[in-house]
Amino acid sequence: MATSETRYTGLTIGQLASAAGVSVEAVRFYERRGLVDRPERPYAGIRRYPEQAVKRIQFIKHAKSLGFTLQEVHEMLVLRADDPATCGEVQRLAQDKLALLHQKMESLSFMESILRTLLQDCRRHVDTTCVCPILEAVGEGLSHTPVPGSLGG
Repeated sequence: MATSETRYTGLTIGQLASAAGVSVEAVRFYERRGLVDRPERPYAGIRRYPEQAVKRIQFIKHAKSLGFTLQEVHEMLVLRADDPATCGEVQRLAQDKLALLHQKMESLSFMESILRTLLQDCRRHVDTTCVCPILEAVGEGLSHTPVPGSLGG
């Protein structure tokens, strides 16, 4: 039987959330997604998380800030074992993410160019009797010019 000293070791969910810099709801969400293990609740007690759960949640936060999806984070957590062979798989994930970011940047740059052109057209057409160039272009599908790698689908 656990002593009262061992029963109360670890962090409550609130302490874990605070230490990791997330909300309690975020911890619960990560539990539901299988990213953080949910500790057993002792009889008539409060669940206690191990100290290493803070580092795990910080890992999740850092990976998300680099644009990794929760599925990709899950893959990295599984691969995070002390096996040096996993480095190649993580590198592949990072290369794929970088390629996707480049594609999105190209798409955003293209959209920026179109919007700048449309705004210049608006400034040239100050006559209130004409149709708004932006509304006209959007209504006509931007002269049927597809946006490469369109973010909106």
